[in-house]
Amino acid sequence: MKPDVMSKNKNLYACTSCGSEFPKWAGQCGECGEWNTLTEILREAAPKGPRSGGYAGQVARVTVLGDVKVDAESRFPSGLSELDRVLGGGLVAGSVVLIGGDPGIGKSTILLQTLTHLAEGMPALYVTGEESLGQVAMRAKRLELPMGHLRLMAETCVENIIATAREQKPRVLVVDSIQTIFTEALQSAPGGVSQIRESAALLTRFAKHSGCALFLVGHVTKEGALAGPRVLEHMVDCVLYFEGEADSRFRVIRAVKNRFGAVNELGVFAMTDRGLREVSNPSAIFLSRHSEAIPGSIVMVTREGTRPLLVEVQALVDESYGNPRRVAVGLDQNRLAMLLAVLHRHGGIATVGQDVFVNVVGGVRVMETGSDLALLLAVTSSLRGQALPNDLVVFGEVGLSGEIRPVTNGQERLKEAAKHGFKRAIVPKGNVPKQAIEGLEIVAVGRLHEALEAV
Repeated sequence: MKPDVMSKNKNLYACTSCGSEFPKWAGQCGECGEWNTLTEILREAAPKGPRSGGYAGQVARVTVLGDVKVDAESRFPSGLSELDRVLGGGLVAGSVVLIGGDPGIGKSTILLQTLTHLAEGMPALYVTGEESLGQVAMRAKRLELPMGHLRLMAETCVENIIATAREQKPRVLVVDSIQTIFTEALQSAPGGVSQIRESAALLTRFAKHSGCALFLVGHVTKEGALAGPRVLEHMVDCVLYFEGEADSRFRVIRAVKNRFGAVNELGVFAMTDRGLREVSNPSAIFLSRHSEAIPGSIVMVTREGTRPLLVEVQALVDESYGNPRRVAVGLDQNRLAMLLAVLHRHGGIATVGQDVFVNVVGGVRVMETGSDLALLLAVTSSLRGQALPNDLVVFGEVGLSGEIRPVTNGQERLKEAAKHGFKRAIVPKGNVPKQAIEGLEIVAVGRLHEALEAV
C-alpha cells in the first residue's frame, strides 16, 4: 500500500477569541468581530486515511431515538460538598470539566485536595505541565494531604499523557494546564490556538471512550475570560470559573456551563494555611451586620443556582464636581444607570449632579434582576442620609414603568431571611407566600413609590 500523502504546510491566521481560521491577516475577526486577535499559525494537515469512531467508540449509524439505551448518570462524590454542588451533584463518569481563574487563586490547590482524597478509594492521575513533581509534593506536604495513593506525572505531550492514562486506567484525571500541552501532529508552539484545540479534542475523546472524569485547568486573560479559542468552552461538558478578590480569603466557584446540572451554581470556599475549606453558610460571610444602622446599606436575598444567599448592598451618593460617575462593583453598571432614571421618573428622586457608587459586600457578583429594588433603596438611603433598619430584607425586579415585578423562588428566599433573624421583608406582591412565615412581617409592594413609602 502506498504511504499516506501529507498535504503541504501552509500558514494560517487564527482568532485567539473564537478560534476561526483565515488564509490571510486582517485587523478584525470576520466571525466574532474582535479586533487585533488574529495570530499566525503553521498548521500541518493530518494524513488522509480511515477515520476512527466518534465519542461513542464506533462507526456512526442512524438510530431511532426510542431505541437508544440510556444509562443512569454514574455520579460519585468528589469529597468537597461545595464542589459537588457546582458540578450538579458530583462527578460524572466520562465528563470533561474546564476550570479557569486568575493566577494563584487556588485552581491547582483545590484539584490536588480533591484528587488526594479520591485516590484513597479509586485510581487517580494528576498530570502537571507547569510544575515539577517536587513542587507538587511540597504543596501536598504543606497542606497535610494524604500522599500514599495519588499518582503523579510531569508531561506536556498529549500523546504520552493518553498512553499513560490507558495503561494506568484512572477514574479521575487532572491536566494542569491545557495551555502547556501540545500534540506532535502540529508544529506550532504550545499555547497556540491550534495546539489548545487539538490537544483538548484528543483528551476529550479519551475521556468519552474510557469513562474517565477529566479536569482541564485553563488560564485566563486580563479581561477574566478563558484564554485560547472559545471553541474550547463548547467542547467540554462543564465550565467553572474561580473568582475572588486579591485582599479576601474567600473564593467562589461559579458554573457558567453544565450539561449535568444547573448553571450559575455557586460554591464558596475559604483559603487557609491548610488549603481551601468549604463554607457551609455563605450568607454569614456576605453580611457585615453593623452594630448600628448606617445610611446606604441594605440586605437583599439573591439566588445563585439552587441556593438563596443573603448579601449586603452598599451605596454612596455624593456631590459631583465634574461629570457624574456611575460605578457598580458586583452589579451591572448599565443597569445601574437605567434604574437611576426609573428612580427619578417614577420615584421623584433625582441623582443629577451626584456621583453614585454601588458595591456588593464580600466580592460576590449578583447577576439576576432581583437586586433592583435593594439597589434603589440603598441609593435613596445614602442620598437622604437616613439609615434603614438592620432587620429589613428586600428583593424584587423594577421595570421601566416603575412596577415591582416578582422573582423566582420567593418563598425560599423569605425562609432564608427568617432563618438569619430578619423581622421585616419588602417584596413584590407576586412573591407573597400563601402561608405566613413565623417571625417575618411581609410588606407587599406593586409600584416603586409604594416601596419608598414603606421605608
